[in-house]
Amino acid sequence: MSSERFLTAKPLPEAEELTRRTIDLAQPRLGTTVTFATDDFFADKSRMIDPAPPVFYPDRFDDHGKWMDGWESRRKRTAGHDHAVIRLGQRGRIAAIDVDTSFFTGNYPPEVMIEAADTAEEPGDGDWFPLVPRAALKGDGHNLFPIADDRPVRWLKLHIFPDGGVARLRVYGTIEKDWSLVSPDETVDLAAMENGGTAVAWNDAHYGHPANMLAPGRAPVMADGWETARRRVPGNDWCVLKLGTAGRIERIAIDTNHFKGNFPDRFSLRAGRLDDETTLEAIDAASRSWPAIVEEAKLKAHHVEKFNAAPLDQPVTHVRLDIFPDGGVSRLRLYGKKA
Repeated sequence: MSSERFLTAKPLPEAEELTRRTIDLAQPRLGTTVTFATDDFFADKSRMIDPAPPVFYPDRFDDHGKWMDGWESRRKRTAGHDHAVIRLGQRGRIAAIDVDTSFFTGNYPPEVMIEAADTAEEPGDGDWFPLVPRAALKGDGHNLFPIADDRPVRWLKLHIFPDGGVARLRVYGTIEKDWSLVSPDETVDLAAMENGGTAVAWNDAHYGHPANMLAPGRAPVMADGWETARRRVPGNDWCVLKLGTAGRIERIAIDTNHFKGNFPDRFSLRAGRLDDETTLEAIDAASRSWPAIVEEAKLKAHHVEKFNAAPLDQPVTHVRLDIFPDGGVSRLRLYGKKA
């Protein structure tokens, strides 16, 4: 085991509230890539979208100099500035962007500008439009920019003036799924992240966010699921998930992959309509009375369990997952048809 000392960056204070309605559209598991950078001599451009928080190793150096966890260009000695191009894995509408300069102190860019485009192929010069006007950045911290333009986008261009380093680029938004292309007879995962599914409420996410359960593929590690703290009081843990579109759920699969000594003993699943996502307390109260589509059932460690969903009279927009009493779930699939 390495004894190398390191520090971990502080989280964005607004992140918990932002992730009750949005996801990070720049996360690589959705297919997002950094396709180009004018210069990434000191630190590779791909680190900028690493889902893990930035870290700092005081004593780590490589052949190019000080190792930094992010994208960092060399000191510019000519006119102009550096930029990077990001292709989002899923087309989406952006609510806010965090330009995180954690641990970049004497080497962060003093200013930033962000443009966006919505083209299938790489945008031309005339395809870009402004998303964040040129603005000042602070070093070694979060720089959160609310986005008023709600046009769907596929590409981002991050300009830094004139050079320097960005630890992380977080793009909070919602996936823009074109449901008109989906046949009413086609069975799809209505809650999949790539279909617009999100987490809107939960009582505990100590070890992992509930939206992780909606991510593509099986979880590669335990941290890529929803996991709560050990419960020391009566009751159970729960979360409410929003479907990508209203639909009828027919089958479910719940996966405890990697959760062996910490999987929930039991679970249940309720479904209903929620037109007004207000407070956590209001969502909790409303969802408790929804009809069960899977009654309380046992779970196993490190295993996929499959169930048929009880049919309901009306299409639903949300589900409530209760786990008893606590623990972790890596994936939840809700197969059905759009309404």
